[in-house]
Amino acid sequence: MSKEDIYILGVESSCDDTAAAILKNDEVLSNCIANQEIHKKYGGVVPELASRAHLSNIIPVVNQALADAKVKPEMLSAIAFTKGPGLIGSLLVGTEFSKALGLSLNIPVIEVNHMQAHILVHYIKSDKKKPDFPFLGVTVSGGHTQFVIVEDYLRMKIIGETLDDAIGEAFDKCGKIIGLDYPAGPEIDKLAKEGNANKFDFPIPKVEGFNISYSGTKTAFMNFINNSIQKDADFIQNNKNDICASIQKNLIENLISKIEYASKIKSINRIVIGGGVSANSFLKDSLELKSKDNNWEVFIPPLSYTTDNAAMIGIAGYLKYISGLFSNYNTIASPRLAFK
Repeated sequence: MSKEDIYILGVESSCDDTAAAILKNDEVLSNCIANQEIHKKYGGVVPELASRAHLSNIIPVVNQALADAKVKPEMLSAIAFTKGPGLIGSLLVGTEFSKALGLSLNIPVIEVNHMQAHILVHYIKSDKKKPDFPFLGVTVSGGHTQFVIVEDYLRMKIIGETLDDAIGEAFDKCGKIIGLDYPAGPEIDKLAKEGNANKFDFPIPKVEGFNISYSGTKTAFMNFINNSIQKDADFIQNNKNDICASIQKNLIENLISKIEYASKIKSINRIVIGGGVSANSFLKDSLELKSKDNNWEVFIPPLSYTTDNAAMIGIAGYLKYISGLFSNYNTIASPRLAFK
């Protein structure tokens, strides 16, 4: 252990995953996640159940992260935690645990914006090229869809976002309509591979500027399915692959069109994707195709860093640590935390 080495414990608890990671500078030594299977039977995350599960999971997950990294608590330089945005009950568990552990070890704590961390995950040590500044950051998850101009590690400005449903939420809601389990996004992606994406056509809401909308598409999809099963009770079962391929194409094309618009207006050809939906294969294929048409340089995170994880909180904490940006122990969880 070098005197210059910085060891960060990252803690993530914004929604239904309890996660902890240990970073040595920008290198991930461990990245542990405890998923909450209980939400599947409800078709979505139940906030009260999520917060209770975090209480049960957080100590074992942190202990596992330390053990996997072969790092003792007294070696930690700081603790980075998700302050927001997210579910207030879930955030409270991670925030208060991190503050208590930090106080007991007499080390700094560092609050992290969950959505900024999805972008900063690209700066974790790896063999891949890191995005140069400035770039257009696109966060796509179950709770957010945002378009962000990133000038530096900690200088980001949202220029557009969803006016209603996030893209991941739209995937889950459309999946629920046709009987898929939560979360439906990965299952739609899987089924769509065997379907015809041009079989069914759904509208793309027209929104001015850099903002985007998905609720209209969801409503149109619901009406289409209801009308179709009235004519054929087995419509969903007989057309499931084509339905998935068609709605997936619609949701992704809506996003791609906004990326193209923002890239053109802002004269930025570096596109950096973050969030759970960045794992979607159709999105990856579409970005690769459009990168050739638009001369884009596209960055997509490794699969293990697409969904909520603590490694991204850890790298954000490390970048703040070396800039001397520590938090006060009076800081509190913020479910609607904005970019700074």
